[in-house]
Amino acid sequence: MALGRGLGEILSEVEEAYEKDLSDIDSFELEKQGARIEDLDIDTISPNPFQPRKHFDKESLKELSDSIVRHGLLQPIVVIEKDNGYLLIAGERRLRAHKLANLNTIRAIIADVNIDEIKLRELALLENIQRENLNAIELANSYAELIEVHSITHNELSAIVNKSRSQITNTMRLLSLTPYVQECLIENKISQGHAKILVGLEKEKQKVVVDSIIGQKLSVRDTEDMVKKHKTARKSIQMKKEKDTNFAKYKKMCDLYLPFAYRLKSKSIEIKLKDEEELESFLAYFKEKI
Repeated sequence: MALGRGLGEILSEVEEAYEKDLSDIDSFELEKQGARIEDLDIDTISPNPFQPRKHFDKESLKELSDSIVRHGLLQPIVVIEKDNGYLLIAGERRLRAHKLANLNTIRAIIADVNIDEIKLRELALLENIQRENLNAIELANSYAELIEVHSITHNELSAIVNKSRSQITNTMRLLSLTPYVQECLIENKISQGHAKILVGLEKEKQKVVVDSIIGQKLSVRDTEDMVKKHKTARKSIQMKKEKDTNFAKYKKMCDLYLPFAYRLKSKSIEIKLKDEEELESFLAYFKEKI
């Protein structure tokens, strides 16, 4: 299954932009491929509306901005012409860093290709997945979106993005975590290893464990031990609850059907008979029921 024709050619241009300094890029060769390099007014560039990356580290962005001011932009962004301006294909961090530095223009590779909405969505997702620019939650949402848009299985997605099926499945399980836990993961307050352990816990317990991880600086191993103890205790409580429920049910049945004094134990019933006459009465009752 192919995720849109022409994506390979576009991605190869993106890779070239990432891997080469501006001084090494052959403008004539780019033009032969239907692309060119220009300095563009930043205000004419619109972000990709399907950009899956939502979290941009402020400190890292400031470092990039300072580096661009000192040394210039070493790698151009990639855009296409769209609606009296340009649409960003690759390089959102570099564009944001320029804006942070109050620079008016940015060097860009302008790719001469037509991209519809589906391809634009695919390109944004694949470019981020392949370059590992997404945090775990953004990556999980990207996997889920590709699976939904193209109605494909985890195995089929595995072949497309060159990730193992188990890695895709385990990453997508993070989406079952509460928004609080997901936010802590996005902000690097907990690791992905911590987060995976919390999958399947009740919502209230997830918050308790996360707060403990942050407050006590728990390792992944410490967290595993904490969650294991909780699950063991929860299982014990559940078993006791079931036992108490069953006991109440059996007691109700005994009250209803046994016309004798008795003591109900966990696995037996003790019939209390006062005398021989009551014993005969019990045997007669028992014979009648048989």
